[in-house]
Amino acid sequence: MRSYVLIPGLWAGAWIWQRVERQLRAAGHRTIAVTLSGLSLADLDRKQITLDDHVDDALSLLIEEGLDDIILVAHDYGGIVAGCVVDRAPERVAHTVYVEGFVAHDGRSMLDAFPDSLREEEKALIDENDGRLPPPPVGAIAAGQDLSPRDARWLCGRFVGHPGRTITDPASLARPLATHSATYVICEKDHFEGSIGDDIRRLRDDAGWTFRSIDTGRWPMLSTPGKLSEVLLEADRRVGVPNAGRASVE
Repeated sequence: MRSYVLIPGLWAGAWIWQRVERQLRAAGHRTIAVTLSGLSLADLDRKQITLDDHVDDALSLLIEEGLDDIILVAHDYGGIVAGCVVDRAPERVAHTVYVEGFVAHDGRSMLDAFPDSLREEEKALIDENDGRLPPPPVGAIAAGQDLSPRDARWLCGRFVGHPGRTITDPASLARPLATHSATYVICEKDHFEGSIGDDIRRLRDDAGWTFRSIDTGRWPMLSTPGKLSEVLLEADRRVGVPNAGRASVE
């Protein structure tokens, strides 16, 4: 039995993983999905929340619950958080799965992965929205992403403005993430001609990294939860048997 800890991406909370959690639990595993600081509707002041706050959210969970040998699953922006968590507590993470995730690099922020013009546009949006990155409209969420109209409306209705500092703060890593065991999940419909970032492409050459593709859009936990769960279960088989006596929570 493995513990899976799931970190959401931009604008989302633990709720986005519900369908995948059901699949993993049906396979006999335990799951805990995280809502990071500022990503709950009850969190009104998001301006001062930092990337370190989000990393501390996840680390505190692992420590308080005594979790180790986990599979850490991260979507989108959550990949930056996961990378920092693995760097600071590698003994607690058996394997990381990046689901269309940004990969952390020392001294670089999530926005540093964007072209200059787009990066400046995103920073302007944050400034114009009281320190928060607003979620996209329902049309942008649905377009070409393999979502049903109902799911697109549901996403749009649950999303909240994302704390802007978390995506402009640089990550701090003691060692490159290539030294850790990981799976990277590419969602084919989220890319033009299969294009992925150069930093992610270079990880294909690292023995500890496995790449998998799913023919869907950027929210596979909604559009194809079964296929995504298969990839996550494969990661468990690759890691092997977790340590006996490990604490975990549902």
